[in-house]
Amino acid sequence: MTSLKAKQNRFHVVGNSPPNADSTVNQDRDSAPDTGSEGACPYCFGTGMEVVPGVGARRCRCQSPDYRERLFRAARIPPRYQHCTLANYDVPVGDSKEATSKWIAKREAQIVFESYLELEGRGLLLVGDVGVGKTHLAAAILTELINTYQVRGLFYQFGALLKKIQDSYNPVSQTSELKVLEPVFQADVLVLDELGSSKPTDWVRDTMMQIINTRYNDKRLTIFTTNYLDDLQVDTRVSELKAILERHRNSRTNSAPQIEIVEKQIKKLLSGEVLEDRIGSALRSRLYEMCKTVVIEGADYRKTIGSGRAPKAESASSQNAPGSR
Repeated sequence: MTSLKAKQNRFHVVGNSPPNADSTVNQDRDSAPDTGSEGACPYCFGTGMEVVPGVGARRCRCQSPDYRERLFRAARIPPRYQHCTLANYDVPVGDSKEATSKWIAKREAQIVFESYLELEGRGLLLVGDVGVGKTHLAAAILTELINTYQVRGLFYQFGALLKKIQDSYNPVSQTSELKVLEPVFQADVLVLDELGSSKPTDWVRDTMMQIINTRYNDKRLTIFTTNYLDDLQVDTRVSELKAILERHRNSRTNSAPQIEIVEKQIKKLLSGEVLEDRIGSALRSRLYEMCKTVVIEGADYRKTIGSGRAPKAESASSQNAPGSR
């Protein structure tokens, strides 16, 4: 096991200022260098000072804002999520199920960031419906780690990565896909968004197993997001919805619209696929080892913004974690 002291020497903490998209990159710093399998800067090896022949020691180029800017460009975080931080992840006030789950998710993301040097590659699997903030949290973790530890990060949407691998395939050499996979293997921190979104063919499962096994064995941090629940999570949610449905049916007020919505939710859960269906049992088993699963509840934030209404969540008085904005 790598000691904490040894791992701390891999990185030089430079603060938490955001990247400057308008800064000018010097001619000799056009691209972020390959930092090697251990993630340390190849010029100063994590000391913050580099030795230049004929000049002597100087502040390493990796300490400049330009270097961080190049790390951000290389990370491929989509423009829509480049503003995301842990601080601006919005958690509803109250003790609703949505507020509780988002509070827990934000706390777990904060733990990953603060304990990065000690995690030995154990990441997060963020699970929930569309629009609950899974990608925001994943991108925020990556942004914070690049800012603080200057890690080599990489963000990929699951389907886009598979398509890029397929497009790179050379039927003659049959090896070109390795060129695409190498940065995925070597990134200190990988965000893989929308896991399970592509049709689960044997090729998809084999490719994902190769990626995950490599990163697992190398103890590299991976953050996954997915819209697909596990069987137990589906069963739990169906039981909760059935209890809500029973309350509506016993209500003296006109609850017909609410009853119809809940019945549709139950039907959708029971007829849909679970995560294991989409990625296979072997891959799901490996994810239990390398990630902590965090389920996020809530309404689709994008629909809420479009309608101008605040989301309403079913009360969960038995869950007492505080909410905050």
